[in-house]
Amino acid sequence: MPLVTDLDLPELDPADPGLRGERWHAAMAELRAGGHWLARAPLGTIVLDRAAGEQVLRSRDAIFPGVLLADLFQVTDGPLRTQVDHNIINVNGADHARLRSLVNPALSPRAAARWRPAMREILEALWAPLAGTGRCEFVGALAKPYPSRTIARVMGAPEEDAPRLHDWSMWIQRQFDAIALSDPGQVATIQAKVAEFYDWVRPLIARRRRTPSDDLISTLIRAEQEGDRLSDVELENLVLNVLVGGVDTTQSQLAHAVRLLAERPDQWAALRADPEGMAPRAAEEALRFEPITPLTARLTTAPLELRDVAFPEGSVLIVCSFTGNRDPGTYADPDAFDITAPRETARMLTFGAGIHYCVGANLARAERGEGLAFLARHIEELALDGPPELQSVSGIYGVDALPIAFSG
Repeated sequence: MPLVTDLDLPELDPADPGLRGERWHAAMAELRAGGHWLARAPLGTIVLDRAAGEQVLRSRDAIFPGVLLADLFQVTDGPLRTQVDHNIINVNGADHARLRSLVNPALSPRAAARWRPAMREILEALWAPLAGTGRCEFVGALAKPYPSRTIARVMGAPEEDAPRLHDWSMWIQRQFDAIALSDPGQVATIQAKVAEFYDWVRPLIARRRRTPSDDLISTLIRAEQEGDRLSDVELENLVLNVLVGGVDTTQSQLAHAVRLLAERPDQWAALRADPEGMAPRAAEEALRFEPITPLTARLTTAPLELRDVAFPEGSVLIVCSFTGNRDPGTYADPDAFDITAPRETARMLTFGAGIHYCVGANLARAERGEGLAFLARHIEELALDGPPELQSVSGIYGVDALPIAFSG
């Protein structure tokens, strides 16, 4: 069985700032057309195959390399390092199982559904100044403020804090971006943003301990499993995890969904015909077709075999959800964006898999579904009003600007 290090593999640098949009799609199509299921990257090996990628994500011998990434870029102290060390995605074994058992009920599908009326109320308020205008820059007008206001409501924070929550999410999320971590100025800013968040959330947790309310923080404070409860340090970092994983990501995935629908009038018409029924499907199809986490890394803690290739302990494997979500053996016509296609039988890789499956996935699904259903009820015709401004795929694959034209 050959070692991965002995293989002659094509090369791809995920930290290339030019990898976005059509160039990103073309690069991945070229790798797939060449029959490759592995590619060499500067920090590890990219796994393009769906089955192999899911095996990596589900393996108990592969952990998220957040601590390794921090070490590589010399983030060895400060608030960011504290956050890295306590981030639930970097916690493993019994400690991780304990945290998930305490937090999962607070973020279940039923728990997320409780916030749908608040999501609709926020969407109505954001849409009011846009109605009848015929055009807007969608990211700034709706995709950006909507999830941050929602998270403020979920946390029980004042709505005026929503812009700060968005700012913290955007910056702290960059701890997973090699481009950002290679820039000392950005690292210093991330350190400052983590410190600001801790200074903000600690008094909020203290208030909720004294006077519980009907919000996520109070729910987490009440969470108990066989007499065990969350400590203050665990609480503040879980709240940070929900913030970081639920604002910038939802903003980006909603913007991509609207971009994809604006480019395809037939798909928008299908959504318009049944907003409540089709919105969840449209949200999932956008998540599959243009994942905002196209690359997810793992570090092997023991030797691992994938498709008759040996990976030594300490290998960094970068699972590509973009190609995994286009597996022809899993999805019919996988390169087509089609919200009417029956794809419910296979779970995509965008939210990960295994024990580190995204803890906030249910809340994110509710937000995106409500957002698309709302837009479909209020917009008759939708089109791009200029070229979108896309970010690179390193870290979160977001959208900086999305000009749209609409009639309703």
